[in-house]
Amino acid sequence: MRIEDHKKRLEESLKAIEESIEKGIVERQRNIGFNTSAAATDMLEILLHKKFLIDQGMVVKHEWLKSKKSIQNKLPFEFKNKEKIIDLIFKIEEKRNVLCYGKPQKAETIQELIENFNKLKDILKEEVLYDTAK
Repeated sequence: MRIEDHKKRLEESLKAIEESIEKGIVERQRNIGFNTSAAATDMLEILLHKKFLIDQGMVVKHEWLKSKKSIQNKLPFEFKNKEKIIDLIFKIEEKRNVLCYGKPQKAETIQELIENFNKLKDILKEEVLYDTAK
């Protein structure tokens, strides 16, 4: 998928996350779970495309990011802040299915996910959220 397409999807997820926070994180935990996972994956793919570490035909699947062994197998190359980025995405994926398919979670659990997502966004904002290639 092209970077521009990932950016459109990322914007959609960011808006859904923002709306879910405004309406109440406990009431919208499924939306937060799905969209933080999707947005994290899109941000990672944008980064990897911009660094020419993967081609446009490769799709990074969120399932890969639930296992550190899988991450190493699928993404063996190095890039700036890789350990921090992968650790935050791993934490997001760890909560995804619980929020999406499990029983309602405490606000603290959802807030922790949002905080990890925001940390990821902060690390990647220059590279992913803004067009620094110009």
